[in-house]
Amino acid sequence: MSDARPRKKRTSRSDGDLTRRTILETAGEMFSSAGLAETTNKDIAARAEVDIASINYHFVNRAGLYQAVLTEAHRRIADRSDLERIVGSDLSAQGKLKELLRFLLGGTARELQWPLILLGREILAPTTHFAILQQEEILPKLQLVLPLLSEISGIPADDPVLLRCLPSIAAPCALIALVGRGDSPLAEELNSAPRDALVEQLYCYTVGGLEAVSRWHRGKDTPRGE
Repeated sequence: MSDARPRKKRTSRSDGDLTRRTILETAGEMFSSAGLAETTNKDIAARAEVDIASINYHFVNRAGLYQAVLTEAHRRIADRSDLERIVGSDLSAQGKLKELLRFLLGGTARELQWPLILLGREILAPTTHFAILQQEEILPKLQLVLPLLSEISGIPADDPVLLRCLPSIAAPCALIALVGRGDSPLAEELNSAPRDALVEQLYCYTVGGLEAVSRWHRGKDTPRGE
């Protein structure tokens, strides 16, 4: 006689991954809309159509969920493996910068909508979780990008002046992604613009700014208005 016994049905790993992704996506949209303080696990579970036990299983607690959402948001905008691929390529420094800008423009407006809003909230009003995001995501990526900007500008990679140049490089890409999701004439113009032309324009803007700051930093020029 066969000793076969009925096997217990177990949730597959793919089902678990899908549940985790659903919770992350839902939590990201809700945290970006209402903020951490106004968003409960109960609300997230209801919209994601899961139970609270599933949230605790995948993320341990509310703090773990929020940290995971912050990490996911930052990775969607700038994944470390993509940055390593760009800066480690055989392109010239100028070519790498163009590819970096192309990469930052690469996500669709919908993909970047809640990550940009959530990270904007976190930067303007940091929670206690920002330190973890900075240590695990932001600083390692800065160590990849700053040497590239240093090569182009001539400003040492560890100089605070170079670090302060980053917002003027990343902000235009973020703004284009946010504005592009609307129905305004500007959004239509941005979405219809050839990607290569947009990259070239941002490249000229970025390099022009880096070169101007470099001249000022060397004492050969001063910013307008001073």
